[in-house]
Amino acid sequence: MAEQLSLFLVSLPAVLFVVDPVGLVPIFLALTSGDSEEKIRSTARRACMVACALMLFFAIFGGVIFKVFGISLGAFRVAGGILLLITALDMLRARPSETRTTPSETQESVGKEDVALVPLAMPLLAGPGAIATAMVLMARGGEDLLSAVPVLVAIVITFLTSYFVLRAAGFVQRVLKQSGVAILERVMGLILAAIAVQFIADGGKDLLREKEEPAAVSQMLEATQTPLLFVTAPLASPPSDSSSGAARCAS
Repeated sequence: MAEQLSLFLVSLPAVLFVVDPVGLVPIFLALTSGDSEEKIRSTARRACMVACALMLFFAIFGGVIFKVFGISLGAFRVAGGILLLITALDMLRARPSETRTTPSETQESVGKEDVALVPLAMPLLAGPGAIATAMVLMARGGEDLLSAVPVLVAIVITFLTSYFVLRAAGFVQRVLKQSGVAILERVMGLILAAIAVQFIADGGKDLLREKEEPAAVSQMLEATQTPLLFVTAPLASPPSDSSSGAARCAS
């Protein structure tokens, strides 16, 4: 129980901060400008539902992807940590992360009729960094799906929060203003950077362990296959009994 609680306390801020619904408020307002209140709520709802489904899918079936492509958990932890660190550094500088979407892609999406699926659900909400974070956290929970339930709960809570934040995007921007959003993003970016460094450190340890294990196994095999040296002693010659032989001849 304590391990699951610890995993949940790590997973919730990690997923919530990398999804960063508060940082998406200005983009969401730009994409939905001119829409009715009902359409804005519908767009936020569908975007969060699709993004949540994508995250849950990759979280649950991420292990299969590892096996198909022959990717080790350590390598994916390092890659996910680096991607997360890039996102965190962009948040610390209070600028949109280009690992999620570029300015040209955002500008192209402004004129689209429906922006709920692309670019809101993917890649703004469920971007590469968020998907990698979910998969790494699931692997940290172990192969047993029950032990990784805290990660799934953290994903659901994150997108419920994202829905309410995006639904009230106008109110959030009026309250926090641009400076408030920037300060909040910097704080979240600092915590996210620490989580990313921990991911990289854990992945590095896994890679070293994976490298040491084959060497240890090969040494054991060499030890078991070493030929045994048998010491051969010369055969002893039969004792000579000349006296008894002479007696037999005399008889």
